[in-house]
Amino acid sequence: MQKKIILGIDPGTTIMGYGLISCSSNAMELISYGVIHLRKYLEQMLKLQHIFRRSLELIENYHPTELAIEAQFYGKNIQSMLKLGRAQGISIAAALYRDIPVYEYAPRKIKQSITGNGSASKEQVAAMLKKLLKINESPEYFDATDALAVAVTHYFQGDRVDSLPGKKQGSWESFVKNNPGRVK
Repeated sequence: MQKKIILGIDPGTTIMGYGLISCSSNAMELISYGVIHLRKYLEQMLKLQHIFRRSLELIENYHPTELAIEAQFYGKNIQSMLKLGRAQGISIAAALYRDIPVYEYAPRKIKQSITGNGSASKEQVAAMLKKLLKINESPEYFDATDALAVAVTHYFQGDRVDSLPGKKQGSWESFVKNNPGRVK
């Protein structure tokens, strides 16, 4: 695996989380994580404009090679889902504008990948990330660790055998044959 920088995004219209990790071979390292506050913007279009600008700033400052973003979850409030979908779309548009490939992960998949439990709490995800990435401080907002979890999930999913679009997963035998350095 070549060295990559993965930008993870937890989209939101009040607080948007971001997390960046550097990855190579069997190692990942925390670069940065945090949140973008959007409460002060009262109009939805101003929030979207700020999300686009800040997403581009993250891309220009850290030069990620891939974007991993949390997919929308299904909720009862249609208006909230539409706003969240717009926020997600704006971050995706910023990445595509800079020719960065985009990968989307469901919330349950992210929790499963990080903790082994698809129903894990935000606290459990944050605690596991602290161990995985050797983070000393506790985050002020779980949106930041949620975004970091998306990036780590993408790292865990990356460079898999037979993971090309349209290909079915292979057997363990073919995995071992095609990945001798990854099996001990």
